[in-house]
Amino acid sequence: MMNRVSMVLLAGGVGKRMKMNVPKQLLTIGGKPIIAHVLEKIEMIDEIAEVIIPSPENYIEETIMTINDHQFSKPFQVIEGGSSRQESTYKALQHVQHEHVIIHEAVRPFVSKEEFIHLIHCEEENAIYGLDIPFTVLEGKEYIEGNLERDRLVNIQLPQKFNTEKLLAAHEKAHHEMNEFTEDASLYFHYYGENIKVLEGTEYNIKITKPIDRKVAEIIYKDYVLGREYSE
Repeated sequence: MMNRVSMVLLAGGVGKRMKMNVPKQLLTIGGKPIIAHVLEKIEMIDEIAEVIIPSPENYIEETIMTINDHQFSKPFQVIEGGSSRQESTYKALQHVQHEHVIIHEAVRPFVSKEEFIHLIHCEEENAIYGLDIPFTVLEGKEYIEGNLERDRLVNIQLPQKFNTEKLLAAHEKAHHEMNEFTEDASLYFHYYGENIKVLEGTEYNIKITKPIDRKVAEIIYKDYVLGREYSE
């Protein structure tokens, strides 16, 4: 049985693609800040011992107020995030106190408590969630340059679990070499080439990035979250 773990909850985005003046994680879904939906799940999981939250510098106080307003009782730190998702993760990992760390994004509000627990107790030290890709993906921009085998591709989701020391070391290498990655599984695999277990994700676990995502999220909240609560 795994000991207690740390969590890095990425909340450093400033919402440029959302075209709003407020960070995405502080926007509301179902009348509640997006980040609060995630914190509610974390609150119920005993294995998560602490939460490190990178935030835009100008929104650190507001993020802390939002967390306190929703009676979150676990130990947490809100730190200044970086100029990129990768830098925010790197900075947060330097505050982590436990052997294993869960990486999640505050703008993925529909992850379930059960998904967190399943990930934490997965026998593999490094594990992520992912989905099959249901559409065709080709190489190229203005012109098609090559085919990809869809059966060998995976749509990467979060949360993800890693050995803290090794993930931090990989981030340090990426930082010094100025290599950029869009998430941590690709970064980790680049430097270690080790197996990373892919657990089956869900279509509900969307990332809210653009205005249309927020509209879809409201539908998911009403039909999936509230609907499930009323049926139980």
